[in-house]
Amino acid sequence: MRMAHASHVLSWGIGLALGAGTISAKPKPAVPAEPLSAAGAELEARYEAMLASLRTEIVNSLPPVDARKKQSVREVREAVKKARAQADAAQNDLARVTAAKQLVDHAKNKWIRGADKGIAAAEAALKEATSAAGRDAAKAELARWQANRQEGLKALKERQDAYEKVKTGEPQLRKTHEAAKSALAKAQAAEQDVAKSLLADLNATLSSDKLDAKLARCVVLTDATPRGLAEFAQQGGGRQTLVEQLLADETLMKDMLVAGGAKYGKYGRAMEIYEAIRKAGPKAGGGNLRRLALAVSLEHAMPISQSNARDQTGAPATVDPVKRYLHYEKAFLDGELDPAFKNLTSWEYRHVVNSDAPDGILAWGREMLRNYRPDHISNPDYGWRYVSAVRTEVPYGSQNVKYDLPSLQQYQNIIRNGGVCGRRAFFGRFILRSFGIPTWGVTQKAHAALSHWTPDGWVINLGAGFPASWWVKDEVPLSGTQFLMETQARAHEADYLKVLRAQWISRILGEPAYNERMKTDGGFWSSIGQFQTALLASRAVALGPLGQELAEANEREQKIESAAVPVSGQQALVDRCGKLGRKNLVQAAMWWL
Repeated sequence: MRMAHASHVLSWGIGLALGAGTISAKPKPAVPAEPLSAAGAELEARYEAMLASLRTEIVNSLPPVDARKKQSVREVREAVKKARAQADAAQNDLARVTAAKQLVDHAKNKWIRGADKGIAAAEAALKEATSAAGRDAAKAELARWQANRQEGLKALKERQDAYEKVKTGEPQLRKTHEAAKSALAKAQAAEQDVAKSLLADLNATLSSDKLDAKLARCVVLTDATPRGLAEFAQQGGGRQTLVEQLLADETLMKDMLVAGGAKYGKYGRAMEIYEAIRKAGPKAGGGNLRRLALAVSLEHAMPISQSNARDQTGAPATVDPVKRYLHYEKAFLDGELDPAFKNLTSWEYRHVVNSDAPDGILAWGREMLRNYRPDHISNPDYGWRYVSAVRTEVPYGSQNVKYDLPSLQQYQNIIRNGGVCGRRAFFGRFILRSFGIPTWGVTQKAHAALSHWTPDGWVINLGAGFPASWWVKDEVPLSGTQFLMETQARAHEADYLKVLRAQWISRILGEPAYNERMKTDGGFWSSIGQFQTALLASRAVALGPLGQELAEANEREQKIESAAVPVSGQQALVDRCGKLGRKNLVQAAMWWL
């Protein structure tokens, strides 16, 4: 089954996620501060005064919270943390027994059986050999497999002995594990009771929009910093006016924060991009195109490096945000994107427009798939729509990566020469974004995968589930669980504002932000946001991972998948690796570029 109720797998404990929105700590990129001019220093002082005044007003408007309840939050969270650590330790002890059994099974079913097959093949080759050289080669192969089998038998005995030793303690380990799970459940139930009580006490504050304008302006000033805004404004060219316009536009600031805020707090640059987009694309003023413009502005406030073909030495080093918006606007209006694209939120659009591929390569990806694998575009299963191209078009193996051409962009080289988990995941993310589907990078132990949006929720392809995932190559490192819970909570747009208000208050007060991946406990208001996130996420239905069996090398599976979905007009030939395959899609489609 693909689906499991989230309430069965999500807890109220320390492992709960706080949304990766504005509350998350914003590590600033390592760039030297610009010296302030006299005018810049005046602006900084004015922004500092504005921030201080807003903080005072907001703090005075917050409801009093009983000190005992604040203490109860710390106590129940600490109890959950301790119980979780004990449950994890018991699980790890039990896992060692399972691992020992798996090693035995591996020696029996893969190592020795594989050697037996090799021996049989070598013996058959020896019988069929018609020359001395052929017989010698077959004998050498036979000897190699016979030695391999002996090694397997030796390993089996050693592994069997090791398994017998740990197996005796398995019953007690299971009892310990069950007791630890029970203790964790009790601690989580106690935390849930505290959470429900606090959410009820603070519901009036979290449900009201009376403070939203002040909260939004205060968070923008906090994240951007008065110094950062002054440095931007003093550059001239109308930049001070842009900052003033932003700080005066309560709706725009709130929309920016709901969408996750400007990358690294660069609100001045985000505003500059937003205004440039509106001038270049008049249709960006409303509807989903406004949401798209906002997403590009926030996501590209910190420039995104562009992945160019090595031969294109004169290509831009970073993605042009205005051109990126215009690219997706045109593709949307021309009907080239997924039908769901028009209904995405700005936060979801951010996970589309952040591709490192040049705009022309994104267009090539759509054209290539339309011409050669239209079945992937019309696939009714959103879990595999578009991304099935990884299974059918990206051969597993890194042996041909050395043939990558400097004249081709990396995603073209990937379907030309294949790759292992990393390159396959990269191509999957690329082709999804080409068609306007939000994606999120996924790292797992010794593996790379991908996750993406579907109408039923986010799902992982080519790997294990969200609990086994994380992503650190972004502004704020996140665990897969934390990211998933944010997506589930954001699905309830009206109620998610309660989460955001708690996060904004926490950020303004300078509290530490909860981060599961970084093992950082949040402050009181951060905890309130965490509890509300968990409450919303518990209503969701989580989707199980797809294609986990294809996460590692499985050439037979790849060939079966490709053969099972024929495409008219495909021309088969023997490529330079000596394998039967389709004529290279990259070169066949290069005419388009």
